Amino acid sequence: MIAEAGHYALVLALALALIQSIVPLIGARLHDAALMNVARSTALAQLLFVGASFIALVTLHVNSDFSVANVYENSHSMKPLIYKITGVWGNHEGSMLLWVSILALFGGLVAAFGNNLPLSLRAHVLAVQAWIASAFYLFILMTSNPFLRIVNPPIEGRDLNPVLQDIGLAVHPPMLYLGYVGFSISFSFAIAALLEGRIDAAWARWVRPWTLVAWIFLTLGIAMGSYWAYYELGWGGWWFWDPVENASLMPWLAGTALLHSALVMEKRNALKVWTILLSILTFSLSLLGTFLVRSGVITSVHAFATDPTRGVFILLILCLFIGGSLSLFAGRATSLKQGGLFAPISREGALVLNNLLLSVACAVVLFGTLYPLAMEALDLKISVGAPFYNLTFAPLFAILLLAVPFGPMMAWKRGDLLGVTQRLLAAGVTGLVAVAIVWGWVSGGSTLAPLAIGLGIFVIAGAITDIVERTGLVRLPFATVLHRARGLPRSAWGTAFAHAGLGVALIGIVCETTWNSEYIATMKQNDVAHVAGYDLKLDGLFSRQGPNFREMIAEFNVSRDGEAISVMTPSKRSFTTRGSSTTEAALLTRGASQLYVSLGDTTAEGSIAVRIYHKPLVLMIWWGPVLMAFGGMLSLSDRRLRVGAPKPARAKQRLQPAE
Repeated sequence: MIAEAGHYALVLALALALIQSIVPLIGARLHDAALMNVARSTALAQLLFVGASFIALVTLHVNSDFSVANVYENSHSMKPLIYKITGVWGNHEGSMLLWVSILALFGGLVAAFGNNLPLSLRAHVLAVQAWIASAFYLFILMTSNPFLRIVNPPIEGRDLNPVLQDIGLAVHPPMLYLGYVGFSISFSFAIAALLEGRIDAAWARWVRPWTLVAWIFLTLGIAMGSYWAYYELGWGGWWFWDPVENASLMPWLAGTALLHSALVMEKRNALKVWTILLSILTFSLSLLGTFLVRSGVITSVHAFATDPTRGVFILLILCLFIGGSLSLFAGRATSLKQGGLFAPISREGALVLNNLLLSVACAVVLFGTLYPLAMEALDLKISVGAPFYNLTFAPLFAILLLAVPFGPMMAWKRGDLLGVTQRLLAAGVTGLVAVAIVWGWVSGGSTLAPLAIGLGIFVIAGAITDIVERTGLVRLPFATVLHRARGLPRSAWGTAFAHAGLGVALIGIVCETTWNSEYIATMKQNDVAHVAGYDLKLDGLFSRQGPNFREMIAEFNVSRDGEAISVMTPSKRSFTTRGSSTTEAALLTRGASQLYVSLGDTTAEGSIAVRIYHKPLVLMIWWGPVLMAFGGMLSLSDRRLRVGAPKPARAKQRLQPAE
């Protein structure tokens, strides 16, 4: 009965989405406030029903109802409760239900908290949001129904893919989807602006918080996915330029450009057409990522589904929304009035450079992702990996990072490049000193590594310099500095933290990839491995029975200079139901560095293959994105974004505020 109720709730959500996609547009055309307000009530009701459908699927998984095909294929009665819940989105059908649930959530949030929006604009935004929702409800109901019953229910399920039975999967997909799907609001605002033929600084003020929320979640989602791959897959890598990884990186790059472009539009009423285009492209790249994961065109640990019917359906959705939105943009963009002018050397100019570099970097990743797929369609096997991106993507990002400290310190409209350079002199000297220290202290590795670390230090010091300049730390009394620091907009603090996070991540990436130590061998009991000054002694192997797996554990005693430090216990888990195994790496954290141990296969003589890595400053790779997300949250809490654009006068019917 729960399955039928969940399916029926999904059908009702589709019906509400169809009403929401049509009636408010008629109301906007007729200037009928009652019809336009239908968007608000249907968006909230749609959220209620799709939420009920999602809860129904969770309940089926928790209760191990194997009469439902989705539960049978992806669950097991002995599986821990947390993985019964995460198994809901550890498969194609359930993850798509999560996708539309988050889509409805964002629509519901706009409906509930968008009272500052002009009524006509809100009606258009929620109608466009409903167009997207309707397409994906149809996709789920026609090709990916998670509530299908099995005629003769089995006693036990097939269990979830063992690789996905990890706490990281409780966090990574929902965060990633909150980012992916969150950009749908920016898309809906852009299409609404094109339909109304009106866009201004107030529009940018309304759209920026939603874009920022999506960007924060996507940043954290990508970081969590990277860390999950690092410790779960057993190879010690944290980024593989996998097509599905790239599919999440591309909307992040475009979304970062969109945030900066919307800032120029809000402050200077400029870059209107470009901001609209970025809003469309960012969500289009999110849809492309959905296509890559759901269509079966690629094989990846991240990818679901190999049914070509699903791929064709998503491709049709892709063509409809991307093609339709770009066609509308081409027809309406010329009618949008351009904003104010500005000098090339200005904060606007710096943000335009930021947009240019991010857009080109995004295009490089798009080419590297799709080119092998195009060649494969022609029966030509071509792989595009790290060497390609190191030669193309890395230089673009290095230039971007070099320019990052200059942007916040530039004046609007017309800046003083020489003056900003002088104020950044201390940051530059700090970076050069760091280069000299690394060059003299560390031997081996790439000759560019010290320069890259110096660049990371320069970015961090530049962010600090911006705050120092704004508060007058070195030239004013402490009480005055404290007063100015308290009065500084939170967005200024957020910008500093976000930019510093880029520098922190860069330092971690360079140190891990350049000075990573590796030991790969077959070890027996009492053998000792020597890695980066650490001694790891294999004390023995023992077995343990888990809830739905059998686990073989190796025990390593770790010491340095004869002093015992810790015990590391990597393991291999065998899942009999699925007939597969996973590698559970052991991690020993020392500051920002880690020792990493993973197990391979055992031999007939009783020895075991072992991979041991020392990864210097590896945790900085993920501290950086966390710092960036924290900066985004600070910016989101800024009073200017909380208050939003002022309510328009009620006398103007076209700009009547929502009720």
